[in-house]
Amino acid sequence: MADALPLSHATQQLKQIAIDYTPEACSHCAISDTITLTYDIRGGARWRTPTRFHSGFFSALIKCPEGDTNGLNFNLYLSSQEGDKSQDEIDFEFLGRDRTLVQTNFFSGGAGNNERIHHLGFDASEGFHEYAIAWGRQTIEWRVDGEVVRREERKEGEGFPEKAMFLYASIWNASGISDGKWCGKYCGADEPYVCVYKDIRVPVATAVDHE
Repeated sequence: MADALPLSHATQQLKQIAIDYTPEACSHCAISDTITLTYDIRGGARWRTPTRFHSGFFSALIKCPEGDTNGLNFNLYLSSQEGDKSQDEIDFEFLGRDRTLVQTNFFSGGAGNNERIHHLGFDASEGFHEYAIAWGRQTIEWRVDGEVVRREERKEGEGFPEKAMFLYASIWNASGISDGKWCGKYCGADEPYVCVYKDIRVPVATAVDHE
């Protein structure tokens, strides 16, 4: 990993966040290093880092919402710009229909279709687990509790994320994707749904103010 991550795994606590929408459904306590996202009648919410990063190691302890979470998507991901059709992106996405699964994916220049489903071996709502993305110039690793669950290497002639990216997280209703086949159909029987992020770590030396 030395070539892939020339700046090593040096990280620091995420001390500030920006909230993209529904700020009343997102809370951040810098003292306890905890962020909560809530989905209820108000809809969901999304937070991100104030700055982009060129590469490095990103991680968080995450406890997913409990109850009937069908239809919901909760996540941790990197993106050069949410909503930009030419974005670079690296994802961890939890599928509300089955919290024992997590989906990984990556985009380059807006082109994705690199999804993989991973069986976690536990219910992601029953406790905190560490989810990490190690992103270098030549490789990406997705890790769960320190174990590499997926590794991708840059291939000649194929797209690979290289734009500076924000760290994002959100909770939203994905019932309309693939007619509910992806995350299930939302019923809301157990509102409010709360996703908790703790010990969020970002790289020490790769932050930039712009791409």
